[in-house]
Amino acid sequence: MTSPDPAQPRPLGPAGCALLIRTDFSDERSWEALCAGVQTPSEDDFLAVVDIVDDEVYRDLTAAQLRDLVPEPFDGPAFFFVADNKALTATGHPLLVVPVPYPDPEYADLNEVPRAEFRVVVTHLWSVENNLSLANMDWVDFAGNVSKDGVFRGF
Repeated sequence: MTSPDPAQPRPLGPAGCALLIRTDFSDERSWEALCAGVQTPSEDDFLAVVDIVDDEVYRDLTAAQLRDLVPEPFDGPAFFFVADNKALTATGHPLLVVPVPYPDPEYADLNEVPRAEFRVVVTHLWSVENNLSLANMDWVDFAGNVSKDGVFRGF
């Protein structure tokens, strides 16, 4: 996905799947390794379904700034992933998982429950994406099972 105006980030739109937005452009080799990890199925052949947004207009934007680019109502998954500096430099490529408001009025009450951001190592990205996208599991199932450093590494 690229922005038509290179100076201004465009609003983040639904892609039919979760977005993985690159905000750190300091290490191309690490970015390629992270992408390879995203595209590698688990040992049980599960794969995260994400639309990779690799556009320099999102360089150095924070999760809050990216969330502000999500239109309301948002007709997509109620979360996105961020490949920031920590994701590119830390062991396991821990991507930031960022909640957005649930668009469906049926689930509006879930927006009142605070959903804290957390990180997920790239090898377990599939678990978070698949289960949250299909509503097989809730946000707290993952956010409540992070290690002391705030990273989900599996159950």
